[in-house]
Amino acid sequence: MSKTKSKGGQGTPATVALTQAGAAFSLHPYDHDPNAQAYGEEAADALGLPYARIFKTLVAEVESGLAVAVVPVSGKLDLKAFAAALGGKRAAMADAAKVERVTGYVVGGISPLGQRKALPTVVDSSALEFETIYFSAGRRGLQIETAPAELVRLTRAATASIAKQS
Repeated sequence: MSKTKSKGGQGTPATVALTQAGAAFSLHPYDHDPNAQAYGEEAADALGLPYARIFKTLVAEVESGLAVAVVPVSGKLDLKAFAAALGGKRAAMADAAKVERVTGYVVGGISPLGQRKALPTVVDSSALEFETIYFSAGRRGLQIETAPAELVRLTRAATASIAKQS
């Protein structure tokens, strides 16, 4: 994996953040189907990757405000575990319009990197089992591959078991 400069119109706030941080990453574009409902599964299928290796970015409301959860496509966010990882008791999925406004990304293309406002982030500990993981580069049809440690470092994330199998 090499440091990949943004080219071919693929630059997003997420790729800019990785480039500025000097992080090693690669981009994986795929043809996004506008009718797709399950964006993470679509990316995994298009790239020929197991669902456990592609991570989705979810935003939830916790007592202190909005927070980001990064969980494998193969699972669902355990809201109680997510709240606990942030020192709270409750979490609920945030309204999509609010998430788009706060992050600057559209649903299905939300990246944990390069958001308009840095939000508290928790990465599911299963990410640490892989040498590299994939997550949205900030638009539908484009995935970033990088070491999970880079994602944790750049988002200042906590890691915890916050996913449950679906």
